[in-house]
Amino acid sequence: MTELWFWLITALMVLVSVAIFVVPIYRGKDQDEAASRDELNKAFFRDRMDELNEEVDEGLVDNQGELAVELQQSLLDDVPEKNQVQTQSTVAPWMLLPGVLILVILSYALYLTTGNQQKVVHWQETAAKLPELSSRLMSDSQEPMTDQEMADLTLALRTKLSQTPDDAMGWLLLGRIGLANRDIQTAEGAMSRAYRLMPEDSDVKLGYAQSLMLSGDETNVNKARDMLREVVKVDHGNLQALSLLAFEAFERGAFDEAIAAWSTMKQLLPANDPRAMMLDRSIERAEAQAGAGNGQSVSVTISLGDEVGVPNEGVLIVSVHSADGAPMPVAAKRLPLTNFPVNVELTDADSMIPERLMSSLPDVLVKARIDSDGNVMTKDGDWYGQSQPFALGESSQIVINQQN
Repeated sequence: MTELWFWLITALMVLVSVAIFVVPIYRGKDQDEAASRDELNKAFFRDRMDELNEEVDEGLVDNQGELAVELQQSLLDDVPEKNQVQTQSTVAPWMLLPGVLILVILSYALYLTTGNQQKVVHWQETAAKLPELSSRLMSDSQEPMTDQEMADLTLALRTKLSQTPDDAMGWLLLGRIGLANRDIQTAEGAMSRAYRLMPEDSDVKLGYAQSLMLSGDETNVNKARDMLREVVKVDHGNLQALSLLAFEAFERGAFDEAIAAWSTMKQLLPANDPRAMMLDRSIERAEAQAGAGNGQSVSVTISLGDEVGVPNEGVLIVSVHSADGAPMPVAAKRLPLTNFPVNVELTDADSMIPERLMSSLPDVLVKARIDSDGNVMTKDGDWYGQSQPFALGESSQIVINQQN
């Protein structure tokens, strides 16, 4: 239906253009010719009257009145009949047909060439496939959706939400798709709309909290933590809320809180649930890092050079190396991008190999790199910086101002 209206509107615009081309030929020509003739005759009459007055002053003419009457009569004789003017200026329609055809053909040819008609058609076809794509997403099929299918589903869902902006479940689904695609901006925006429409819904709160946590902003993370605690307060056995709280606490270094959340989850799981083993490993890791945190640490303040810009997406990777500059890190920490300068502390809990703890090094060298795509592998274009060697337990400064 939208496509039909589009073509009707374009046809109307072309008709208006044709009218602008044709109407002046029939209506404007006679008026222009008549106006030009009148102005010319008036100018000629005034010039002749001025000459006649000069001849009277010089005594060359003594019948000025008769000559003026003759001049006026000649001016009237030069005015053609109305019907005569219209007859002479009539243009045959077939003479205008080539121009009209060129105008119409050129208009549509330009649109077909530069108007992205194929994209419009694809958009309409994709929007019509929303039920099919939604069923595909919700099905238990072993074959996952392709990237193109996810992109089509996002486009179709955005189209629907533009028509029904109060559909909270639609915004929630769009936010979940954004989370699955690691599109944090889309996820946070969609979850925010869903939360404004249904602020008391637990699923909406969980989705919104997850998107806020992935943004890396400290204010957003604090808001997400409060939101998750509200969910747990109402639903004590909500495993997803407890898992997100545990993950946030672990990342924040609050290992006791993480252990408590994972222990609660383990108690809520049924006997012989395979997830219990994963929770045991998480608890052991948190306990190990809580103990390792009491040892010596490495502290660095990281700032950016004037020429370095922070990408919209990516992570900050901080690694500790032996003082001789060996490429293999002894300890590393992966952090979300925040406002710089930023203070980072690494302990034995961040060691890469349990058999070789960071505290075994007398002197260390610290490197910091901005990874724009979230992949730990270094690639061309990444900005980085490194400190000078310094003793374990001390602090140092790093300026990120070099590029691979």
